[in-house]
Amino acid sequence: MRRAPVIELSAEELTVLQRTVRSSRFSVREAFRARIVLLAAEGRENRSIAEQMDTRPDTVSKWRRRFAEQRLAGLVDRPGRRRKPHYGREVIERIVDDTVHQRPEQATHWSTRTMARHAGVSHTTVQRIWHAHELKPHLVRTFKLPDDLTVSDTDPGSWRPRLPVSWLQVRRSTCQ
Repeated sequence: MRRAPVIELSAEELTVLQRTVRSSRFSVREAFRARIVLLAAEGRENRSIAEQMDTRPDTVSKWRRRFAEQRLAGLVDRPGRRRKPHYGREVIERIVDDTVHQRPEQATHWSTRTMARHAGVSHTTVQRIWHAHELKPHLVRTFKLPDDLTVSDTDPGSWRPRLPVSWLQVRRSTCQ
């Protein structure tokens, strides 16, 4: 039968773990793990810790072993332990691209539901993607160039008005 590793805490580790358990700025997960290690440091068995913490002995064994091997660093979440995205990068890129560069038929802008039908995903998925990319199709700002502007053939980015220059000057108001 395997024996659980004995946990002996330094004064610094004890302080950090107690602060983690008492503080409200740490997550519930971190406090839970710290409490397991503190109980293990008292010399208690995995089963009694599991009963007191209302969890399984395997969970207690895992955190006791990780603390024994890596100390405080072993109690931190490992990277990549989050939920995996349901849709691939291609679907997300297509939704973003279509939102920015296309316009739906019979409408001025995309809604989450029309884009969802267009892309074949749920409307909440579209909303999450738009939120992540800070897209707000209903707030598109457009402008219309006046009819009296001419565009230079040599430089497509430049334009000059047909109005006299005096009309373009900003005049200060006499009322101040």
